[in-house]
Amino acid sequence: MTHDRRAERPFPTLDELNAMPADAFAAAVGPLVESAPRYLARLAAARPFTSDAAMQDAMHAVASEMPEEEQVELVDAHPRIGADSADMSELSTAEQRAGDGDPDEDGERHAYLAEELANLNELYESRFGFRYVVFVAGRPKEAILPLMEHALRNDRDAELRRGLHDAIYIAADRLTRLRGGPPDEEEEAS
Repeated sequence: MTHDRRAERPFPTLDELNAMPADAFAAAVGPLVESAPRYLARLAAARPFTSDAAMQDAMHAVASEMPEEEQVELVDAHPRIGADSADMSELSTAEQRAGDGDPDEDGERHAYLAEELANLNELYESRFGFRYVVFVAGRPKEAILPLMEHALRNDRDAELRRGLHDAIYIAADRLTRLRGGPPDEEEEAS
């Protein structure tokens, strides 16, 4: 049986989030967006939220209305696809590892993917000036490679909008899971 860490530290209720001082709200909600400080300050100012759906709507609205510098900060708060797990949050590590199998079983394949992702991350960041963010959703890294290659053909504004959308989509999924929403496949199997 898989140990569920959510039982140890439940995510605050909406009433609790709405009542928190801005800094406590930012600390509580930070893991949803990898702790982008200016975004979290703006989101705190957008309270109160009447539902998780209203909070998610506000997350999208705040992200799309921020100055570009703050939008880039939000996108860059996320780790690179394929980053070393020592450099990622617990949530990002779990999301990026899902669907990739055991690295020890096929070390050569994993080494190839790591090198390809590192190269694509470098190309993307040098072209656009911010990190590539995508809702991984348990897809294996080899499924992400063509997405990154396609993204390199987009223009900067389109990529920033797409990256922001995915960053908020990731946050909404994390919120659902931290609230005890849809279990992952491993939890279903236990």
